[in-house]
Amino acid sequence: MLIASYVFLVIGGLFFLLGGLGILRMPDTFNRIQAGTKATTLGSFSILIGVAFANPSWIFKIIIIIVFIVISNPIGSSAIAKATYRSNHIPTNLVQDDLAKRGEEHDTN
Repeated sequence: MLIASYVFLVIGGLFFLLGGLGILRMPDTFNRIQAGTKATTLGSFSILIGVAFANPSWIFKIIIIIVFIVISNPIGSSAIAKATYRSNHIPTNLVQDDLAKRGEEHDTN
């Protein structure tokens, strides 16, 4: 049981490391949001599962934390993406602008 805990903790740490690398290496904010959100979600889940294997009495608390992460990560990344779009930091290689089609064009100020 302890070995499984260590394996999940290492996997979670690797996801956090790769997420940090993705944030540093990606060319624009939208790609950085994706790299950071996906990696931190998977890293957090792995670390929490590792903690659950090490301390089975904490499973209820860990499930509550996982539910909070599942709810808050998409909301946070969506808010950051919308703020980036409205601040006129649109990537030059944008192929399709769905928000502009709905009349939510970004500010030109």
